[in-house]
Amino acid sequence: MPTHRSVQPGVETKKTYCRFCHNYCAMEVDVLDGKPIAVRGDTSDPVYGGYTCLKGRQLVAAYDHESRITRPLKKLADGSWQEISSKQALDEIAEKVKKIIAAEGPRSIATYCGTYSFQESAALALSRAFHEGIKSPSYYTSVSIDQPAKGIALSRFGVWAGGPHSFEGADVALIVGCNTLISHFAPYGGIPPFSPRQALNKGLKDGIKMIVIDPRKTEVSRKAHIHLQVRPGEDPTVLCGMIKVILDEDLYDAEFCEQFVDGLQSLREAVSDFTPEYVELRAGVPAELMIEAARVWGHGKRGTATAGTGPNMAPRGNVMEHLLHVLNTLCSRFNKEGDKVPNPGVLSPMGNRKAEVIAPWAAYGKDFPQSRIRGLSECCGEMPTAALNDEILKPGEGQIKVLFNIGGNPIVAFPNQHKTVRAMDALELLVCIDVRMSATAVMADYILPGKICLERDDAPVMADTWFDVPYTHYAEAIVEPNGDVIEEWEFYWELAHRLGIELTLGGSILPMDAAFGVATGGQIPMDHKPTKFEVLTLVTSGTKIPLEEIRAKKGGFVFDSIECVVEKGDSAAKLQLTPPGIADEIREIRAERVSASGIPEKDGDYSHLLTSRRLNHVYNSSGQQFDAVKEKGTTNCAYMHPDDLSALSVKSGDLIQISGPGGIVTAVTEAESTIKRGVCSLAHGWGFNPEYNDDDDVREMGASSNRIISDEAEYDPISGMARQSAIPVQITAV
Repeated sequence: MPTHRSVQPGVETKKTYCRFCHNYCAMEVDVLDGKPIAVRGDTSDPVYGGYTCLKGRQLVAAYDHESRITRPLKKLADGSWQEISSKQALDEIAEKVKKIIAAEGPRSIATYCGTYSFQESAALALSRAFHEGIKSPSYYTSVSIDQPAKGIALSRFGVWAGGPHSFEGADVALIVGCNTLISHFAPYGGIPPFSPRQALNKGLKDGIKMIVIDPRKTEVSRKAHIHLQVRPGEDPTVLCGMIKVILDEDLYDAEFCEQFVDGLQSLREAVSDFTPEYVELRAGVPAELMIEAARVWGHGKRGTATAGTGPNMAPRGNVMEHLLHVLNTLCSRFNKEGDKVPNPGVLSPMGNRKAEVIAPWAAYGKDFPQSRIRGLSECCGEMPTAALNDEILKPGEGQIKVLFNIGGNPIVAFPNQHKTVRAMDALELLVCIDVRMSATAVMADYILPGKICLERDDAPVMADTWFDVPYTHYAEAIVEPNGDVIEEWEFYWELAHRLGIELTLGGSILPMDAAFGVATGGQIPMDHKPTKFEVLTLVTSGTKIPLEEIRAKKGGFVFDSIECVVEKGDSAAKLQLTPPGIADEIREIRAERVSASGIPEKDGDYSHLLTSRRLNHVYNSSGQQFDAVKEKGTTNCAYMHPDDLSALSVKSGDLIQISGPGGIVTAVTEAESTIKRGVCSLAHGWGFNPEYNDDDDVREMGASSNRIISDEAEYDPISGMARQSAIPVQITAV
């Protein structure tokens, strides 16, 4: 891939940003005759400074790659595909949807927004508006697959309106199960995913003390002052131990807690038995090191405790996320009255930040739309994706008959792969918007080819408050669309137009929008097809800087004119350290019977605990088709301690079988001396569709980790999310 500036005649260099993942790296792209010919990081960008990754540098290849679908496809009765126009596809889909709604009701129409849909800045807003327009609650996203705990915890805990401390200027940071240097994703307050290595190195140079809790020795943990190499799934145990030390040694902000916090005494009682000795036995971290971590955290003045998706997917993810808020609250790691908020958001609503608490709010339960599965309900603005397969397969009123899959790949993303295959096959209509023939797209009735990011306008709506400074970037389409391609938002507008449905934007896009999110509002024009800019203007209505002004900047820009100082608060609300159920859940953790080695007996006779990992060269199931990525490897190796491999009489490169609650998968081994014995680490998003390939292809296609996962054996009682990390497995040689 060329990284130097092209000097070919007729070449235009245009600024944009990558939308391969949530990192949104600023780029310059050389364009010739409407096509991209070279891409590189934008060295003039004030935030990224030229940073890109291997994935983003594949955008030129993505434009006209041999795997790309550029014309809509319709599956015929014999299973073959017919190229049709987007107009014909939309006409036929609309007619089918109209008939199914009339026969089965609007609830039969469902959407799944995968991770990629979050990069298309209008997709979530328009898809939600469509479902509100037809009055269907069957709206699902990838958020409830891997991190519903983040919304659940905040809704029960409450929110400090002044906002948390940022990584910039912090003197201590606690990071749980998040490897930002590889994943390029971090919750606000963690290592910024925007040039993360640069941000981390600057923080260390400025004196920040890093505490990392992770079962693996990751790229981030190697930089840490303290690495608590926890046994998978035992993050809540370690956090409870740290909280006990902080309370016992009076390292908390008593004045802040007295004024803004409820439940301190019940918290003290709930963690009282999490002694350093017990934590060491159960979690596998040295007692003295855990005590040191608690003291370093407690003595810090600025910093934020954050967690990645890994511990969110492990057992008791809600408790783990809640305990992070407890640690931040006990030590008052918030912007106080008179503090300047580093980034109040450029695309966020107008309004002031106050030194007060936003009270907890109802986000799920009996007053919300109910799932037909396991007593679940809508949670944090969406139905639980863990129940989607069963909602399709279970007959009766409300059964889902139609699924619009946008930016997702359920076959390799959902737990219980074989059930997912049965569910996709049972649908009356499956429509996929995708750029290639994914494991899910092969089962679709219609495939509508999506635009890649260089072919569309976007603004970093979702990441607006993640930046450490008030930065944003309006990216215009810079190349000609390659074929009869469509954006996700266009699909919903076109469908609504054909069905005679009005689309109104209102409410939140993400669960946290109510506190710090993006403004939405307004009626989408239906008498004419709006431009993307018109749509985004409505999506970002009422923001601090008008979108027109942002678009005129032609590249990423820091709006230093936006200043926000936390004002005096007047609310009597308090943060809830022990809302109903939390203290009981903490005591349940302590009451679990563990073996002499500290492993909970409920995990049975399995030999290992399986954890996930991120790979720098792919993004979930995306990117594996590119030659530059293939050079990094064509499979997702199962990493294990060399002694564990020896015990199995296997070596790196050999095949093993991994059996778990959901099934069995074959994988390729790789020795990793820094991983704990009894742990196996396998990246997700690999493999294909078991209807179309078998495990003989594992060296070229990888292993589907979600085939091991059961969505029924163990799941969260609020979100329904299956246990997808710290999974008990049995490993045998092939």
